[in-house]
Amino acid sequence: MTAGNTARSRKPWLSGAVTESSLREAVGAGRITEIMLALPDIQGRLKGKIFSAPVFLERMTDGAEMCSYLLATDTDMTPLDGFDLTGWTHGFGDLRVKPDLANTRMLPTRLGTVIVFGDPVQDDGTPLPVDPRHILDTQLNRMRALGYEVKAGVESEFVLLTDGGSGLVPAWSENLDYALDLPPAATSFARHLSSALADAGIDYEAFKTEGAPGQAEVTFPYGDALNVCDDYAVFQLLARDVAGHDGLRAAFMAAPQAGIGSGLHLHLSLWNEHGDPGFHHSRAQGPPPLMTHAIAGLLSLLPHLAPLYWPTVNSYKRLRPHSFAPTRYTWGIDHRGCAVRVTGHGRSARLEVRLAGSDANLYLALAAYIAAMAHGIEEKLTPRPACEGDAYQDTSTMPVYADLAEAVQHFEHSTIAHSQLGQDVVNHYTRAAYAELDWHRSRVTDTERQRGIR
Repeated sequence: MTAGNTARSRKPWLSGAVTESSLREAVGAGRITEIMLALPDIQGRLKGKIFSAPVFLERMTDGAEMCSYLLATDTDMTPLDGFDLTGWTHGFGDLRVKPDLANTRMLPTRLGTVIVFGDPVQDDGTPLPVDPRHILDTQLNRMRALGYEVKAGVESEFVLLTDGGSGLVPAWSENLDYALDLPPAATSFARHLSSALADAGIDYEAFKTEGAPGQAEVTFPYGDALNVCDDYAVFQLLARDVAGHDGLRAAFMAAPQAGIGSGLHLHLSLWNEHGDPGFHHSRAQGPPPLMTHAIAGLLSLLPHLAPLYWPTVNSYKRLRPHSFAPTRYTWGIDHRGCAVRVTGHGRSARLEVRLAGSDANLYLALAAYIAAMAHGIEEKLTPRPACEGDAYQDTSTMPVYADLAEAVQHFEHSTIAHSQLGQDVVNHYTRAAYAELDWHRSRVTDTERQRGIR
């Protein structure tokens, strides 16, 4: 039995969310020995430091210093220049990360360890404008000012890979969409992931295998939008840990190989201060005005914000005709070929936004979607008629961008993007997109060599 399996065969000392009082008690009793102070970077990955638990509670509850490049780097953690936040001209100084002891979770793949979410703050203690969690919180507050709380649910697709001898290959080769007779690799991963999520206090609805080789999907229930994003960030960490213990790799890429696309579908609804659903309707009546305004906002504003939900060169390789990924900014009733799908019934009626791929930072994608819905509601926008045919053939609608270069040019120079998000946010994520493009422009790929060497 491996060390990972031994850890999973025992319950952690605490399970689920951990209150500040129970955290202090468990640390004092020696049941919790390490505290991870974590924040999502601009790729959506949890980064931070691992502290001795007693030292953390004694010295770090007002904040810990971390290099500011955590929020100004690429996926390889390269120290990049050109950001207003930090760079070589600024000497890559520190920022203070203030822990939120009310947002603490057990990390069941590492016994005796908890994760505490932290918020990066400026010298005067105010939030850092380009922090992904703060960007999302800003848009949530904007929607609250309109009288609505946002509830979100997530469908996350990813691919499990194994060592094929000459490189990583999908953990199974066949189409297992909705299969119940799963191969051992899928069964083992699903069981271990389910146990880890339960011990971390993260609810999930279902695990299913998908249509592409090695592909799986985990769906998460509706909840408070910011909490859903925090749960998802911990889920990704756990999925990678569990996969590693099982001899696998979990790939959160939009297009992990040619012909495979992994989406990050978000289900969104708005609820008023009385707890009533704003999107409630019957199919016979059609979408209510609030929903149609939100749809119109999504379709009109999201083309300006693409780098927030399609942040990498790989993002655009998922967007292929008849792939269940959208190729045009369309909407439809229960239509999976559209960018925005109206789904659910009665009180559960909601919008499924199918744009983002598995490589998206959920905080940023959701912030973009909420900003777009708020824009539609504020301006009382009306969408074009719903798509009733093949959405991929609807040439009257705007096509998605061909690549990141095209998307970032629109984002950088968009007046409405600046007005909706602020100059700091647009400048920061424009720089991140250009850094991604610069990396790819200087590399020669295996595909280029295959085509060029005869």
